[in-house]
Amino acid sequence: MIATAGTSKRDGRVDLVTSAAMHPDAVLHVLDSRASGLSSAEASTLLQTVGPNVLAVHTVTLFGVLGRQLRNPLLLLLFAAAVVSALTGAIADGIIIVAIVALSVGLGFVNEYRSEMAVNALHSNITHRANAWRDGVLTMVDVRDLVPGDVVQIGVGDLVPADLRLLEVRRLECEEAVLTGESTSSVKTIDPARSDSPTDLASCAFMGTVVHQGSGCGVVVATGADTAFGAIATGLSGRQVDTAFQVGLRSFSKMLVGVAAVLTTSIFVINIVLSRPLIESLLFSLAIAIGITPQLLPAIVSVSLSSGSRELAKRKVLVKRLVVIEDLGNIQVLFTDKTGTLTEGTVTFDSSLDPFGRAASEPLRLGLACNDATMTASGPVGGNALDRALWDADDARGVALPERADVVPFDHATQIASVKLTTTAGAVQLVVKGAPEAVLTRCIDIPHESTAALEAIFAQGARVVAVASRDLAPDDVADLSADCNGLTLIGFLTFVDRPKADAGAAIERLHQLGIAVKILTGDNAAVARKVCTDIGVDVEGVLTGAEVDKFDDDALALAIPSTTVFARVTPEHKTRIVRIARRDGVDVGFMGDGVNDAIALHAADVGISVQTATDVAKDAADIVLLDKDLGVLADGVAEGRRIFANTLKYVLMATSSNFGNMFSAAGASLFLGFLPMLPSQILLNNLLYDVGQLAIPTDNVDAEIVARPAAWDIAFVRRFMSVFGPISSIFDFVTFFVMLHLLHASHSEFRSGWFVESLATQTLVVFLIRTRRVPSLRSRPSVPMLITPITCAAIGAALPFTPLAHLLGFTSLPIRFFLILFGMIVAYLILVEFAKARFYARYQHPQALPLHPHQRHLRRVQRRAGRFTAIDGTKQSPPVTPVRSLR
Repeated sequence: MIATAGTSKRDGRVDLVTSAAMHPDAVLHVLDSRASGLSSAEASTLLQTVGPNVLAVHTVTLFGVLGRQLRNPLLLLLFAAAVVSALTGAIADGIIIVAIVALSVGLGFVNEYRSEMAVNALHSNITHRANAWRDGVLTMVDVRDLVPGDVVQIGVGDLVPADLRLLEVRRLECEEAVLTGESTSSVKTIDPARSDSPTDLASCAFMGTVVHQGSGCGVVVATGADTAFGAIATGLSGRQVDTAFQVGLRSFSKMLVGVAAVLTTSIFVINIVLSRPLIESLLFSLAIAIGITPQLLPAIVSVSLSSGSRELAKRKVLVKRLVVIEDLGNIQVLFTDKTGTLTEGTVTFDSSLDPFGRAASEPLRLGLACNDATMTASGPVGGNALDRALWDADDARGVALPERADVVPFDHATQIASVKLTTTAGAVQLVVKGAPEAVLTRCIDIPHESTAALEAIFAQGARVVAVASRDLAPDDVADLSADCNGLTLIGFLTFVDRPKADAGAAIERLHQLGIAVKILTGDNAAVARKVCTDIGVDVEGVLTGAEVDKFDDDALALAIPSTTVFARVTPEHKTRIVRIARRDGVDVGFMGDGVNDAIALHAADVGISVQTATDVAKDAADIVLLDKDLGVLADGVAEGRRIFANTLKYVLMATSSNFGNMFSAAGASLFLGFLPMLPSQILLNNLLYDVGQLAIPTDNVDAEIVARPAAWDIAFVRRFMSVFGPISSIFDFVTFFVMLHLLHASHSEFRSGWFVESLATQTLVVFLIRTRRVPSLRSRPSVPMLITPITCAAIGAALPFTPLAHLLGFTSLPIRFFLILFGMIVAYLILVEFAKARFYARYQHPQALPLHPHQRHLRRVQRRAGRFTAIDGTKQSPPVTPVRSLR
């Protein structure tokens, strides 16, 4: 519950509602703080008392993981039936069944617990930082270490790190939809404010909200769960939307439940009709149900994802949710920004030029005056990269700056920042700085040489900021947000961000993985094209944000496949482009690091950010890269596909071999006068088989599988099961014939023989199922994958000859059986190999999709007419255009 006025969670502290109604100085006094913030010692001591500034601590508990393992109703029902069996006299059978169930649960528990611990370790590597005053110095502090009394600076794009009572504001507005649901931003003030609503306080900034405009400074009043956001968050379930992979797993599970229900019911009815003991029939039916259910699928998935996440972490890729790894592998189109991906990401100031392109100092002086960054003893803090680069310039040292009377920080929508300056002589001047296109449209009497000079700068690949001004009367009350017109061009500031040497190779690798890479940048089109050319990337087409606005959604959908660069785009453009790209079933990844990228990160199938990104971007992303490098991302995509491929191997194994064996059991029940296998033997067979599959996550994956995206297709899985399941059953029935008519086996010999044959065929067939290559010897398994299934098959063959045989209901088998068994296994594997060749000849996609979604999208594009309608109603050709001139 949110604290109300007059209440306090800690003695000597003040709650947010009460602080909102107090004078800022009084709030500082109550919190034992000051405008220059706390000392490091004070903050450290207080942190021990109030705890870290987090909403919840992700903890892994043994009993929590064990509880999830025991939620399988089939296991619980089988356990109960085994207990009843023991109480009615079959004590040994009941103990054996319970022991095997316990081993199965323990196997899943160990693997899931290890995976949970891996997730815990990864989350600790993703950090957020805030600008706070400590020891009288503005410094970067981990938001988890913030305490009540800390004084924090916030600016455009910042995620407010705690509940703040504002001490200073400069046109500050915050987006508070996360708390209030209101889409409009809230204007902030330092004046005391009273309200009946604890989330409607104009003098406070709330944790989790985003600074939309301006900047400010506030003292931390509440942290963690004590915040307004924390009170709401702790009341929610926190359940995240399922990924495509999770949806696929759920569909697969539903299919198996249906198959298991039919088989289990049929077998139980058959045994009752044949007058077999009720408890024995029930145990046998439940064992069959468990046998067809891939019990270790969660463990296989967990092991695959956790081992993959550890491998990705070594390669500087952190995943916030493990299941996203597989969606990462499904990306077909990647939208990314230019800075830091195609370029080094280190922006340095290059030159200050007048409108004619000649060296001049005035643009730099006014650029420093109109700047969102603040210079401190440790360097520039806040603002964007261009603002900080200006302060780092050698020519910036010692420059005398006029007093700033008013300021409007850079706005992503208008592409400008503005400031009102007052000189020592009392003159007042309006200065505007921003994107050249945005500034030039506000200028009058632009020299014609300026356009040529600007195009020449763009052609060199430099980033450019234009500076303009106009004089104001001393009593002029011009609105800096609206009256930035009638300006005189002062000149240009140029910046250099050199192309990455390996960016071209990284993009080529992504292309080889079947991923189309497209650039979304707020920079000039000529600059983006020049960078692409420098790194060896072919630019098929370029669209500007203004051109994007001219087309409706259908026209834009047609343009996206043939456009490489989208230049001068706003956050709204980015989001629209991503959503339209997804419209036709294409899996889209978006890589961004700014506050203006947050919505697009949410809109994409996979949002990707970097450790140095804004907190808003990191919170919106599914994956965080420690290095802003497309090569690192390519590693992540390949790993995601490897994990998906290995998971699918287990799925195909489970639905073919398990289904075949259980179908055989159902058929045998019809003509045998006894159970073809005891319930404990079925469970033991299933346990050994599952242990043999635990090596699948370590397996190698063929290069052609990694080379293209993949996705779930339950229809494909059903087809696979319908082809390879019956092949398995054929050899089971051959085994029945051999045991009954050639070897004249007793009941225990029959069960022992089928146990050995069943386990051998379904474990060894993994060497064929794991690859689509024919012959399978062309694909090399990993060492664990080679050893584990063979070992499990050998254990199964040896069990009838061990001291445990009598306890388990086995008996020794003649050597003639093993000679026949060897021939049957060879024949079975050869038949599966031929069936596999025919199956994949018909279904070409190695991972189940008959046609790549992006191919379907392109075919639709090709079928459509070459002309379409724009928003203004005019007919347009496909919008693949050269870079536009500024003229």
